[in-house]
Amino acid sequence: MNAAASSPADAGAAPASGPSADPAAAVAVDRLGRRFGELSAVEELSFEVAPGELFGLVGPDGAGKTTTLRMLAAVLPPSSGDARVAGASVRRDPEAVKRHIAYMPQRFGLYTDLTVGENLRFYADLFELPRAERERSLARLYEFSNLAPFRDRLAGDLSGGMKQKLGLSCALIHQPDILLLDEPTFGVDPVSRRELWLIVHEMVAGGMTALVSTSYLDEAERFDRLLLLHHGRRIALGRPQELRAALDHRMLEVHAADPWRARNAARGEAAQAAGVVRAELFGERLHLTLDAPGRDPGEVAQALRGQGLEGIDVRELVPSLEDAFVELVGAPADGDPASDTPPADGGGAAR
Repeated sequence: MNAAASSPADAGAAPASGPSADPAAAVAVDRLGRRFGELSAVEELSFEVAPGELFGLVGPDGAGKTTTLRMLAAVLPPSSGDARVAGASVRRDPEAVKRHIAYMPQRFGLYTDLTVGENLRFYADLFELPRAERERSLARLYEFSNLAPFRDRLAGDLSGGMKQKLGLSCALIHQPDILLLDEPTFGVDPVSRRELWLIVHEMVAGGMTALVSTSYLDEAERFDRLLLLHHGRRIALGRPQELRAALDHRMLEVHAADPWRARNAARGEAAQAAGVVRAELFGERLHLTLDAPGRDPGEVAQALRGQGLEGIDVRELVPSLEDAFVELVGAPADGDPASDTPPADGGGAAR
């Protein structure tokens, strides 16, 4: 995987592209925006992607990831701003953009009444691959997708993970310069997810540029750089380690017999006096942000036990990208902060 030049986590920085943007950038986005009536799906988005970089668009549902990728794929015109993809403007020359990219949407869009092999050959025909090149490409795609044993199976009869691998294989049949993938691992089983990422990493290692969107923050660790999005806006841009390091607060992880009671107690006056400024549930665990690095975790534990909580275990926490995202967004990750009622299934916050 090729690494790109370092960029800080710069939620408030100046736009990364425009007239002075690096002309060698594979993708240069300049104040890109898209509205649907009164709804602003993407606002003033600017960033650059270097050739051979694995770049991530990361954020929750509704963050603007799909809309951004559709504009970069030149299938959705921007309402404002522009982007250059492989040197071509998505606004002024969308057809030139399409000659350099492969775009795989989140929803399976291949022909369910064709077999795996027929879908691949159909896309080879669409891209007018010469016969010798076609056979080499098909052999390579069958090899690393593990789809060879299923080449005669109807695409509609494949599992979710196999459908995604077939979609990715069809996108790669013509060896595009830039690969745009919209949440390729959504709803995919762990084994297929790993195989999909292996394919993407292999393509990037061979020099391809890839932009991949995901709402899974654990997957964000795979990117050379990533752009964190929220409500259509850029909130941070940088390498994963840079975004984690940008958190200048001490963080603690709390295990408790009743995580929801612990969360509500951690948002109370006693815990705030011990230095707790944020308390969020991550599954069955509670993540606390303290107001100063020198705060004593023992004071926090004592404050929680003073609220009648049992089974309290407080440990130092190395911040994750999920912690960084919650801190940057500044909003509770598990619902209404005033609510002290757990979900109907009694479980922790879904992530």
